[in-house]
Amino acid sequence: MSGSRFCPQCGDRLQSRRRDGRRRLVCQGCDYVFYRNPAVGVAVVLRKGRRVLLGRRARGQHQGAWCIPCGYVEWGEEVREAARRELREETGLEVEVGPVYAVHSNFHNPDSLTVGIWFSGSTIGGRLQAQDDLDALAYFSLDALPEPLAFPTDRLVLEQLRAEAAVPPSVRRRAAG
Repeated sequence: MSGSRFCPQCGDRLQSRRRDGRRRLVCQGCDYVFYRNPAVGVAVVLRKGRRVLLGRRARGQHQGAWCIPCGYVEWGEEVREAARRELREETGLEVEVGPVYAVHSNFHNPDSLTVGIWFSGSTIGGRLQAQDDLDALAYFSLDALPEPLAFPTDRLVLEQLRAEAAVPPSVRRRAAG
């Protein structure tokens, strides 16, 4: 369970109890249930034909691994604005954030669960330059992706992109129409 030990309502101790069919932290004083919810992460998928922009992580647990540039939604921030901000902070690019491309639950770090939202996007300005959490940026062919990838859910998104790219445009138009 979470590292929280004290109730945010009354300050008494939290203890693990069975509640609503799950183990939850419950205050022994006021019966407050401490719900531990996942954080929300966002990313913008930028493509050039059959190539996609990836960044190499500069530090931390996934240092040296590649990912779709991403980050967290801050409290009170709209998800599309967070995606725009995170991409700008990591790549120097200004983007138009398009529709949601994919949504996945991320379980790769059991201590920090997230829900990721990947948006389609297009570049509208800026200069491509690795910064913040990244030390390199490159467009990679969907058929020749770098290894290792930092996040299993990025692999899911990249596989979806590759599968869609394999379908001829005329077939995609007929399926959509």
